[in-house]
Amino acid sequence: MLTIADTSAVPVVRSYVHWVAAPDAASVPQVRSRVRTTLDGWRVPGEVVDALLLAVSELVGNVVRHAGGAGRMRVAVAAGSGWLRLEVADQGAGLPRLPAPRAEVDPESECGRGLLMVQLMTAELGGELSVVAHEFGKSVRVRVPAP
Repeated sequence: MLTIADTSAVPVVRSYVHWVAAPDAASVPQVRSRVRTTLDGWRVPGEVVDALLLAVSELVGNVVRHAGGAGRMRVAVAAGSGWLRLEVADQGAGLPRLPAPRAEVDPESECGRGLLMVQLMTAELGGELSVVAHEFGKSVRVRVPAP
């Protein structure tokens, strides 16, 4: 007799995937596709996938726009300990300014809304957005509870 175990109640095993890419516009859809495939493979619900895909588009786009000439970028997705984490790291020297809570954005401005949007989405999911400086550059991290 063959029995099939129901693994839907099994906790997420700690997982980590990362990619290194040139910080150019062509990398944005490639990275999005890889992140989507990974999250779908981990059976992450659509609402969380959508939020993380928007975050990866914004964060990778910021690297392309602001640190494109500074080496390579690394994008990582991790799951474990009840959290999902997206991290985009680059070798640029400048640190992005995280928006202040309840920040007002100039409606005529063509930039400056992306990190605020990512921060609000992340907070809505019960997570956080952070920037970490390190000897090789910086990392922008989005962390949300794993469903």
